[in-house]
Amino acid sequence: MRWSVAVVAVAGCVALGACGGGAHPKRVAAEGTPSAFPASAAPSASPSASAKKKKAKPKPKAKPFRAGNPAGGASVPAEARAVDTRHATTVIGKGSPKGCTSAAVVAAVAKGGVVTFDCGPRPVTITMAATAKVVNRSSRVVLDGGGLVTLSGAGKRRILYMNTCDQKQGWTTSHCNDQPTPRLVLQNIGFANGNSTGQKAEGGGGGAVFVRGGRLLVVNARFTGNRCDATGPDLGGAALRVLDQSGGRPVYVTSSTFSGGVCSNGGALSGIGTSWTVLNSLFTGNRAIGRGANPARGGTPGGGSGGAIYADGNRFAIRLAGTVVQGNRAAEGGGAIFFVSNDRTGTLALDRSRLLHNPSARFETAGYPGIFFLGAGKPRLSGSTLRR
Repeated sequence: MRWSVAVVAVAGCVALGACGGGAHPKRVAAEGTPSAFPASAAPSASPSASAKKKKAKPKPKAKPFRAGNPAGGASVPAEARAVDTRHATTVIGKGSPKGCTSAAVVAAVAKGGVVTFDCGPRPVTITMAATAKVVNRSSRVVLDGGGLVTLSGAGKRRILYMNTCDQKQGWTTSHCNDQPTPRLVLQNIGFANGNSTGQKAEGGGGGAVFVRGGRLLVVNARFTGNRCDATGPDLGGAALRVLDQSGGRPVYVTSSTFSGGVCSNGGALSGIGTSWTVLNSLFTGNRAIGRGANPARGGTPGGGSGGAIYADGNRFAIRLAGTVVQGNRAAEGGGAIFFVSNDRTGTLALDRSRLLHNPSARFETAGYPGIFFLGAGKPRLSGSTLRR
């Protein structure tokens, strides 16, 4: 029997990539006109004419954001850390927001490689007029916003899409559900107001980002106000929907924040048979709003599980370390985490994490506030706090 699994989620410190480019030229404001008379014969000058030339003060560069739970303290393995972006394939922008456009992002993602931004010294939001799509022949796509860039779906569209089984993005192997590339890395960047409502292909979900196949890494990212369809069993992931990671390896989410996500299931994260390792991150204010659970009760459309995180399938593992899940809500079960391993081989572990005040309207596992769990044994708790 399948159960609905909802995942809602949401941050930490990482090495930030390049953003803002080189130094901006200094602008000099000339005041007055030099005198044509010798010094001894020059008429007395007005204060403005005699004033020394002044240099305009350059605007200070904003401090890049730090997402996640900086106090988390969980050890981060090498493969879960930010990647080096000093040798970018594409730099979007030329020192100001003017060149930082949706079209530039779409083209850079399709081209592949390492993408950085030079949009000026202040935070910038790029409103996407189309979904950026990864081409499957790319070996990797890295998006590094330098802690200053947010991509917005404007409440109208999904922001980013990768699917190794989508032939429109290039057919590279007959084993599309288990290939090592593309490797997608999202670091030092924000995703806001993405919306995949009505997009039901591959089960739907993924309001901000949808990924099937290859590998996904998320480091120091912020996901805010994203959404997907309001009802439906197994449909979820207002921020991230991930399927079929290569070799069954986990999706690493490090030092990231998920807030204000709304979906049928999994207000932040959702996966089917997908393993997740979430380190030093924060999930807050996410909601699973579906109705009827999974399989859906008679007369209902299904959904409502996993306020922050929804996980379903057979053999998979979820581990949260140094992570705070607080103030999320589910209309059915698992206000924080909904976890169902159909063959009871899946495992759930919480290490030095806190699950606080994550109510659900109908059900959770006794003794584990905020969690509904069907898997191997019981959830493993190590130095963690669970509280209604």
